[in-house]
Amino acid sequence: MQSAASLPGLAKPPQDTRVVVAMSGGVDSSVTAALMAERGYEVIGITLQLYDHGQAVGKKGACCAGQDIYDARRVADRLGIAHYVLDYESRFRDAVIDDFADSYLRGETPIPCVRCNQRVKFRDLLETARDLGADALATGHYVQRLQGREGPELHRAVDAARDQSYFLFATTAEQLAFLQFPLGGLPKAETRAEAERLDLAVADKPDSQDICFVPTGGYASVVEKLRPGAADPGEIVDLTGRVVGRHEGVIRYTIGQRRGLGVGGTAEPLYVVRLEPEARRVVVGPKAALAKDRVTLRQLNWLAASLDAAGTTAVEVKLRSAQAPVAGRIVQAGEGGATVLLDAPQYGIAPGQAAVCYAGSRVLGGGWIAAADSRAAVSIPAAAEASRIPASAASAEA
Repeated sequence: MQSAASLPGLAKPPQDTRVVVAMSGGVDSSVTAALMAERGYEVIGITLQLYDHGQAVGKKGACCAGQDIYDARRVADRLGIAHYVLDYESRFRDAVIDDFADSYLRGETPIPCVRCNQRVKFRDLLETARDLGADALATGHYVQRLQGREGPELHRAVDAARDQSYFLFATTAEQLAFLQFPLGGLPKAETRAEAERLDLAVADKPDSQDICFVPTGGYASVVEKLRPGAADPGEIVDLTGRVVGRHEGVIRYTIGQRRGLGVGGTAEPLYVVRLEPEARRVVVGPKAALAKDRVTLRQLNWLAASLDAAGTTAVEVKLRSAQAPVAGRIVQAGEGGATVLLDAPQYGIAPGQAAVCYAGSRVLGGGWIAAADSRAAVSIPAAAEASRIPASAASAEA
């Protein structure tokens, strides 16, 4: 188990080692900075202002702006370490917020936290840490960096309930060699206890639950503001193309969604099985229509040395952050792509989410889900027949 005190891969003694800590103002990054300072490392705290400071002041749970910047500064003062606030607002908007909005326009379900780690924290901030002469960049993520035979490996956190490895699948091998995750071997309760022991003002601060730039959870209104017309109304159709209802914007739906469809009258529940944003159409059908066992990936980031000699590797794969891993095989394709062949069909696989591959606790790599289909022939008319809505019911729901 990786202990909170260990920093694997750093050869110099602590007093000769400079560590930049990404301080978001929360308890996890604050404890990370405190533990590093306590062990004698030269610690520099950096807080990123990622979006409009004025709009975020006073909003609880709004990471990287307003109150959280103030909290990070208070912790740094308490520890006696250098602390800088860097304005990354334009970078964050270009790399994360715009991508978030455009993903919804494509009918996808994005994960902005992955993009933030990939494009802002582990790219831009990491380079800033190097420019400052740091030997490592430490964060409060709950993952483990363990030394393997071929170099650093990314592993799940000891605390399964807090594990964030799914959100870090895009971390490259080069970045991993420079990164440290001191909390990966701790349960969250122990992190809280450490914050109290170290007398940190954020010891009882609640964890952020929402997307940081959407603290109220109203992501559709954010997308509509950024991309006028994104919430234009359209048709809800069944698998035969028959109109069964109306919607107020494709961006309000995701693959596998059951609630809030506004249609009924079928023998079995209806689910969103496909989004057609160009036609402003939401396609619904029975649960059976969601069953997919072949997943196409783009932008594959593979952390293991290579796939096996046959060009395929047995893996456990997570298709959503809150979903348990399922068995399958990954086959690498050209131009950074791959195909995951699942041992058993899964339901609600959504483009824009990530497929992250594991071998035990180790993260082998992953990619963005571009599409999902079934290797078995599907009788669409038969499946569609079960989702047909009687004309009287359709009229009543529309």
